[in-house]
Amino acid sequence: MAFVVAFAIGSAGSLDVSPSAFAASTGGHDFDFLLGTFQTHISYLQASKGSSKWVALTGIVTNRKIWDGAGDLEEIEANGPSGPLEGMTLRIYNAQTREWSLYWADSSDGMLQVPSIGRFSGNIGTFYDQELVNGRTAFVRQRYFNTGPNSYRFEQAVSIDGGKTWRPNFVASLIRTATPPSYAGAGSSPMQHSFDWQFGTWRIRMSRLLHPLSGAPARDELNGSVVVNKIWNGRANVAKIDAQGRSGSLHILALRLYSPQSAQWSLSFTTEGAGTLSVPMYGTFKGGVGEFYDQEFYHGKAILDRFRFISLSASSARDEEAFSQDGGRTWETNWIDLHTRVSGTASLSRGVRER
Repeated sequence: MAFVVAFAIGSAGSLDVSPSAFAASTGGHDFDFLLGTFQTHISYLQASKGSSKWVALTGIVTNRKIWDGAGDLEEIEANGPSGPLEGMTLRIYNAQTREWSLYWADSSDGMLQVPSIGRFSGNIGTFYDQELVNGRTAFVRQRYFNTGPNSYRFEQAVSIDGGKTWRPNFVASLIRTATPPSYAGAGSSPMQHSFDWQFGTWRIRMSRLLHPLSGAPARDELNGSVVVNKIWNGRANVAKIDAQGRSGSLHILALRLYSPQSAQWSLSFTTEGAGTLSVPMYGTFKGGVGEFYDQEFYHGKAILDRFRFISLSASSARDEEAFSQDGGRTWETNWIDLHTRVSGTASLSRGVRER
């Protein structure tokens, strides 16, 4: 069911938004062993013009849990002779299949890769996907080795023969450290900081139309909190919303990534226990308003979905979702959210005010 919730929810064609869908997950603590901060030594295979070589990097990896372990977010900052690597992995647990989906992105393009899906057996987690590697379709395997409370190993390998043989192309060893992470990042575009005004904790009042595009006026009211944390010094961020209403509770996460090539943001969403991200919405801020769109299916019919951040200030904000079933000529607003800051300080960046 498609929906958008302030700061968090966006197009969610595959997500169930009935309140019962947001009950607490009963599992998903497989990655608890890697929570915290680690020093990492990375080697990856760099292929170009028919030759390949291994490149070494060193850096810091920080993992923090989401939903008491039913998800976690990993941030990587490493440097080597080939330049810096700044990336992140969002790992989310599917309570029904008891599998994990792993989504990778790096700051160079701000795009999510296809998810790698799998589970743990003993102290080894194995995850697979299919993608293009050097222009060829291949299987990709990721493996986490839980080697103890203060260390673990990671290996990525590629197979071009249907899984008969595997060739490692990325390996990392990690040792726990007390060194705090630093994500200074690069880039001068003010659009990279369009969401800076939102960092911190907010109270939220939510009103959603129970049956969009039906003409029925019945609504549901919810109250809760939103916590927004930055990634890559603001060029990405994650927002977590927890709310309660007459019909139940909501536990939702939003991942926002900035693409320097298009100067646009993508918004992707998931719910606790769902195990997958929604189709992303794309858009930008202009004149103090953020607008994001996608096309999806609602009750089997193709519609347009629009999400807008409006009435923004350092202490309050409003956002709305609307559906259109006539190609954008008319819109029905189905979700309205009001926010009041609780903690954290931020101001509107030039990337929000101007464009």
